[in-house]
Amino acid sequence: MGAIMRPVERGDAPQVFTSYRDAYPYLVERMGDYCSYCERQIETHLAVEHVQAKSPVPALENEWSNFLLGCVNCNSSKGDTPIALVDYLWPDSENTLSAFSYSMGGLVDPQIGLNPLLSAKALATIKLVGLDKYPGNPGREPTAADLRWQRRREAWQQAEYCRRLVEENDCEQVRSLVVQVAKGRGMYSIFWNVFKDDPDIKKRLREAFSGTSPACFDADEGLLPRPGGQI
Repeated sequence: MGAIMRPVERGDAPQVFTSYRDAYPYLVERMGDYCSYCERQIETHLAVEHVQAKSPVPALENEWSNFLLGCVNCNSSKGDTPIALVDYLWPDSENTLSAFSYSMGGLVDPQIGLNPLLSAKALATIKLVGLDKYPGNPGREPTAADLRWQRRREAWQQAEYCRRLVEENDCEQVRSLVVQVAKGRGMYSIFWNVFKDDPDIKKRLREAFSGTSPACFDADEGLLPRPGGQI
């Protein structure tokens, strides 16, 4: 089991936006071209994602503080669902690595050991963006176009292969290669978990993935509660 969902910082608004679409290049510059929820690297069809959807809360349509980045699958799962922010755990306000767990089969669940309130919020977040959609989950079967569960499994296998490379030839070139593989794949938290006992790789990952919140990690790259957050 391992933690999942990278905690991110978008920073202060670079300008006032009259169209939310204009925020896209700034978000990618600040946080990388990764879905804020499933963490996949997305070269095309990555979109400005409204934390609170445009339809139920039109006043926030062009507000920087309401923007994350979302893939087609996570955006479609979330849709125009009206939400109360306090009922969920968000990657821009919590240390989400501490909130969600991942298993090698591609499943995402609330992290073991959370108190009941936080566990309920973690589960609500998982369901909201569809991270519980995987083959064999009754009522939550993914569509043929939703391969997030499979990409998580593949990324874990690739991260394990990278770990073996480091064990066999621990040098600067191999460590740099691991980070480049992770950046190209996305799935920061999977690589963070596979290298959980290697503070150097975890630091390299945090620094390489733009917008990863440094306040969520201690000096050894272990997890800390996020300042101002619930976890």
